[in-house]
Amino acid sequence: MGQQRAMNRRHVVKAALGAGGLLVAGGATWVATLPPAPGAPNPPPIPESESTAALAALRPPKRQRPLIAIIGLNEGTEVTDYLMPYGILSRAGIADVALLGMTAGPVSLYPALKVAPKQTVAAFDAQHPDGADYVIVPAMMRDDDPAVLGWIKTQSDKGAIVIGVCVGALVVANAGLLDGKRATTHWYSVKALRQRHPAIHYVPDRRIVTDRGVATTTGISASMPMALTLIEAIAGRDKADSVARGLGLFDWNTRHDSKAFRFNRPFALTAIQNRLSFWGHERLGMAIAPGVDEVSLALVADAWSRTYRSRAITFAGSADAVPTRNGIGLFPDTVVDGWPAQTLLPAVTDAPPALALDQTLRAIETRYGARTANFVAMQLEYPR
Repeated sequence: MGQQRAMNRRHVVKAALGAGGLLVAGGATWVATLPPAPGAPNPPPIPESESTAALAALRPPKRQRPLIAIIGLNEGTEVTDYLMPYGILSRAGIADVALLGMTAGPVSLYPALKVAPKQTVAAFDAQHPDGADYVIVPAMMRDDDPAVLGWIKTQSDKGAIVIGVCVGALVVANAGLLDGKRATTHWYSVKALRQRHPAIHYVPDRRIVTDRGVATTTGISASMPMALTLIEAIAGRDKADSVARGLGLFDWNTRHDSKAFRFNRPFALTAIQNRLSFWGHERLGMAIAPGVDEVSLALVADAWSRTYRSRAITFAGSADAVPTRNGIGLFPDTVVDGWPAQTLLPAVTDAPPALALDQTLRAIETRYGARTANFVAMQLEYPR
């Protein structure tokens, strides 16, 4: 099956470069065949009975205070898929949350950041032989790693509810947990999911789909409503709304307009143009300090590193891991005391994470134009 690149930078760059060749050879014929940008999203309402059933299916299966494990492949795991559920669920305080790596050492996140997880899966298994209540599976550089698939399947067999975030759905499917079930995934990988696993029933227009012990989500930004839905299932709507307000969300649900996210003409052209504008590529510095919020940091670094014009580079005055708000270690990409002002990103502050993402998209629009900001939002599957 090979490595699943899952909307990471190299995967789409390859497509963009191929498209660039087609433009030169074919006079932009290929791009002209793509659909235009969609209109304003208008997702259908979700019946109350469906929402009630989904919450019931996500109730804690074992413990009164649940144990949540978030698994990461050390060689490459999507940054927001990995850090956002951890940050949100940790700040909620309604469960014990374990951020895991498959092996000892840092987890390299894409398209930016490197962190030290709390535990290895081996240490987790030794401490919790009866398994987790929930296992959250992000998108990974490989969707067919045998150790990852085996561990997820074992946790499911022990009664854990498995949640595939974004293209983590392909990992969950390859573990054999989605056949015959309803599911969703990142818009870019729906075709791959359906081709590789034809027994799966794809469900559009939902950011989260739950079916018999397994849940899946749409693209990257869906990990925020996913975490809030899990909080609601564990501790009730009032608690979920309280956490949502702290995130900067005052209206949230799992409605989604799948038709608004697809490989269209503006997306393809922006990928090609930004990738080929190699003289304008920038390394943008992000200073990291103790106590930084994992959710805001992940969203900001992810967004700036998906423009095809820039990459977020973390820096600090020491090579030592910097502790984040909820106690994981963040390793700087480079050790320097400062960064040139013209390519220095604003510090990640205590502003609510949803606000941080909106501010970042506006800053991207100011720096590179509206098409690039929309291109980033499309990759994040964020209804901007």
